[in-house]
Amino acid sequence: MHAIKNPKKILPVLIRVFQALLLSLFLTSVVVAPAWSQANPALQFTRQVVDVPTRPGVTQRFVYLAPQRPIATVILFAGGQGGLQISAEGEFNGGSGNFLVRSRQLFIERGFAVAVVDAPSDRQSYPFLGGFRQTPQHVDDIKALMAWLRQQAAIPVWLVGTSRGTQSAAFIATQLDRANGGPDGLVLTSTILRENKGGRAVPEMQLQRLRIPVLVVHHEQDGCKLCAFSDISRLMDALSAVPQKELISVRGGTSLGDPCEAMAYHGYNGIEQDVVTRIADWIVASVGRKE
Repeated sequence: MHAIKNPKKILPVLIRVFQALLLSLFLTSVVVAPAWSQANPALQFTRQVVDVPTRPGVTQRFVYLAPQRPIATVILFAGGQGGLQISAEGEFNGGSGNFLVRSRQLFIERGFAVAVVDAPSDRQSYPFLGGFRQTPQHVDDIKALMAWLRQQAAIPVWLVGTSRGTQSAAFIATQLDRANGGPDGLVLTSTILRENKGGRAVPEMQLQRLRIPVLVVHHEQDGCKLCAFSDISRLMDALSAVPQKELISVRGGTSLGDPCEAMAYHGYNGIEQDVVTRIADWIVASVGRKE
């Protein structure tokens, strides 16, 4: 073995070699990611925060996520007070654990454009959408949102609500038919079947007005007293006049904490992929029947 005569001259060479190796690894990661995305078109999507003017002096904010050539658009209504407090950068400062909010990427992967709805600009403090979900003003706000979505793509627009979000989605659908800017379909998950805060539970709304497809998804082990599976017949009976409807019941997953919160059976904790897949398949089949 030969001794290195001048270590000081060797060190810069070693540093340059090490830097070249790092650069090579970095460039490899940059090249591979787009190639993988091209093999999975659903992973390529646009993302923007939109403030649509609605009522005088009021805007409706939502995050819009759209893959290439979406099948349909789903408007996602979170439960609880509905105040997601979406920042201008699209960060969720409230409600991020909600079933639909945390599952938004799953809808994109199934080929859907997604609009995640916040409370409007005049309801950006407690109680946010509390006491507001069944009002003409809420209908006006979402009607303006649907009009914006249809300007982006001439595809069906579906309302999808979970827990108290079903009170928004169902009420809006009963107030707006398709000819007047209403939705093309409705999905109700973990529906509010009984009410304890005033207002109406979903089965008490004018559901006989609906002439659009309606999918009901409910967890058989839902422990929330307002959403007990034993009460699901109240909803299905109220939908008796709806020409196209179905109940999908699910089991399993993990229930943590408050039985009415997002990480319990009520929020499909641990079975999100299966639930979204079944919702997506049903919507696709329904859209296909209309074509």
